[in-house]
Amino acid sequence: MTRPRILVVGAGFAGVECVRRLERKLALDEADVTLVTPFAYQLYLPLLPQVASGVLTPQSIAVSLRRSKKYRTRIIPGGAIGVDLKSKVCVIRTITDEIVDEPYDYIVLAPGSVTRTFDIPGLTDHAFGMKTLAEAAYVRDHVIAQLDLADASQDEAERASRLQFVVVGGGYAGTETAACLQKLTHAAVKRYPRIDPGLIKWHLIDIAPKLMPELGDKLGSTAQRILTKRGIEISLGTSIAKAGPEEVTFTDGRVVPTRTLIWTAGVVASPLIATLGAETVRGRLAVTADMNLPGHDGVFALGDSAAVPDEAKGEEGAVCPPTAQHAMRQGKHVADNVIATLRGQSTTPYRHKDLGLVVDLGGKDAVSKPLGIELRGLPAQAAARGYHWAALRTNVAKVRVATNWTLNALAGDDFVRTGFQARKAAKLHDFEYTNAYLTPEQIQAHVEGTDRQE
Repeated sequence: MTRPRILVVGAGFAGVECVRRLERKLALDEADVTLVTPFAYQLYLPLLPQVASGVLTPQSIAVSLRRSKKYRTRIIPGGAIGVDLKSKVCVIRTITDEIVDEPYDYIVLAPGSVTRTFDIPGLTDHAFGMKTLAEAAYVRDHVIAQLDLADASQDEAERASRLQFVVVGGGYAGTETAACLQKLTHAAVKRYPRIDPGLIKWHLIDIAPKLMPELGDKLGSTAQRILTKRGIEISLGTSIAKAGPEEVTFTDGRVVPTRTLIWTAGVVASPLIATLGAETVRGRLAVTADMNLPGHDGVFALGDSAAVPDEAKGEEGAVCPPTAQHAMRQGKHVADNVIATLRGQSTTPYRHKDLGLVVDLGGKDAVSKPLGIELRGLPAQAAARGYHWAALRTNVAKVRVATNWTLNALAGDDFVRTGFQARKAAKLHDFEYTNAYLTPEQIQAHVEGTDRQE
């Protein structure tokens, strides 16, 4: 008899924790495990702003999937672009653009999320994201390039536009990105004697009335005061009306000359979810507390792409927020439920209470709320970095990150432009490949065509 085939889609926090649990708990001859991911690493997403600012090297937060002592998972290098639930086939576009079909008996959908955009003129053509390792490395090069070009320019208007930077999104990603990159430019400008430091301006804007409201009023206000003191101009209740190559128009009518627009205004579920034709909740796949897709045996979904009921909250309709903390725990839990289903046992609902939030603002600045305890300054920084360090999955990654932090603390910031930024500009729509997915009708036609050829 052939072994059951377990297919895991996505190598984020949820997918990797699921795979590792399956490898540890399944016997070698009990099932075959396959993982679909374009990259053979798990990206530690919360530390991306520190890669963008050069505090950490890109390799530090790209945790290899092949270092596990019990590694036996087959990795397909590509992205899932459609799933036919009826035929139990996942359609995959490999990194060489080949379209292949991967049959399964059990599937775990953890494709994560993509940057949420709106119908704002020029946004996807002129904005950078902060969702992938490539984007973080590219943004770092771009920001340093603006300093180089401004220093070399004789045109005051060009110099002014290159030295203004706009970050949209007052959540954790946007706040940390603005904080870390502002710190980088503040330190770097000392090496550019022809640039007036007063010309460098950072703008952080968000449509919400408060900065990081999940932290509470006190810590949110503290973070806002820290950033304002550093010179970051914070505009709340404001967004982008349109974006151009050399200027951005805010919804309050202001026009800011800039060559740098970083968009971090939230995320939405991967476009893969729309290919299923199943019920969704605000774009996330509607699943049970066991993370099973109703009406489909052997189909599980979790992480950013699934609306997993938050039973610990005790509120009707509450779903778990799309955080790394929940994704990691859901990954382990869904692996246990897959194994239980495979062995004919009962599955159990996911239940986990949020342990708190940490926000690293660079240097000695941070605000954190672990287990509901409000911290500021160095204690908050210790909590933030301690949490991230402990959450890294391998000892090699932990050593790299700790070494980078130590080197940055002792030697200061690094301003090297590494050359990731090519002559042709790459913007938000170039990194996330959101146009690569098939419609449900295209998936069905593709699968049926493949069956006829066989």
